[in-house]
Amino acid sequence: MTSDSPTSHRAVFGTWPTPLEPMPRLARAIGLGAGDLWLKRDDLTGLGGGGNKVRKLEWTCGAALADGATALVTTGAPQSNHARLTAAAGARLGLDVVLVLAGAPGSSTSGNLALDGLFGATVVWAGDVDDAGLDSTAEHVAEQLRQRGVVPAVIPFGGSSVLGARGYAECGRELLAQAPDLATVVVAVGSGGTMAGLLDPLGSARVLGVHCGAVTDPARTVSELASGLTGTDCAPETLSLRLDQVGDGYSTLTEAAMAALTLTARTEGIVLDPIYTGRAMAGLIAAIEEGDVVPGQRTIFLHSGGMPGLFGHAATLAKLEEALTFSSP
Repeated sequence: MTSDSPTSHRAVFGTWPTPLEPMPRLARAIGLGAGDLWLKRDDLTGLGGGGNKVRKLEWTCGAALADGATALVTTGAPQSNHARLTAAAGARLGLDVVLVLAGAPGSSTSGNLALDGLFGATVVWAGDVDDAGLDSTAEHVAEQLRQRGVVPAVIPFGGSSVLGARGYAECGRELLAQAPDLATVVVAVGSGGTMAGLLDPLGSARVLGVHCGAVTDPARTVSELASGLTGTDCAPETLSLRLDQVGDGYSTLTEAAMAALTLTARTEGIVLDPIYTGRAMAGLIAAIEEGDVVPGQRTIFLHSGGMPGLFGHAATLAKLEEALTFSSP
């Protein structure tokens, strides 16, 4: 663990900076010039299968260690990437991890859930609850741990807090060093902390968020996190945020996301997931079609990881199996 200031602690989990790679074939396929589209590889952050939550967990887990925590408690959906990476972070640090997940056991044991078990986490199923109910269950679990002499740290949903958003302020500075001429960074918006952090160094004009359905009011969520991080007001109406890619709900597969992840795989060999990066790529394609992102300028797509979630998403796997091509020997 390193300390950036007497009151700011950080655990080091990732390998930084992550690569920035050109995507010329995908760029041409979606209406950009061959040199316009670049991929920020935050799927290659190193810990537990990688993904954007690693940057946030460096800060939230650093604070937990500084407070003397002996266990981590966090919340999420059954296929939560954040829950998976919290489990991996706990394993790295030697801390017990309890994951409080919405729903009930038996719906799936694949994808991120399988990795949760591999990393040694305990899962508590909260049932059919809203966000407030999930938080309440987590606090109840934390209190039970305290009564047993454990010192729990409750990590917020998605790792998204003002503290966690520091990880993506750093990512924004990485991007400015790698591509000072960047015009637009496209990012999936789940719990809001990734977009909020990027806004600090890049400004709202250069960050395009694509809402994925994880929170009910993404503009307000991002606004509050960004305002807390910078100390200045970041009004919701100043954000560039697409709301058109959620479809029938957070856990559903949309036709646009399926098309986007298939195109990305078949032009560049890059795997997206159906809930976050697939929707974000669909949002980028829509933005190009509508003229909001234009050829001739450097566009960066932030790959926030999530591949294990693809293997836990039955509808996506069924579509991929249908698309298999067989031939006789």
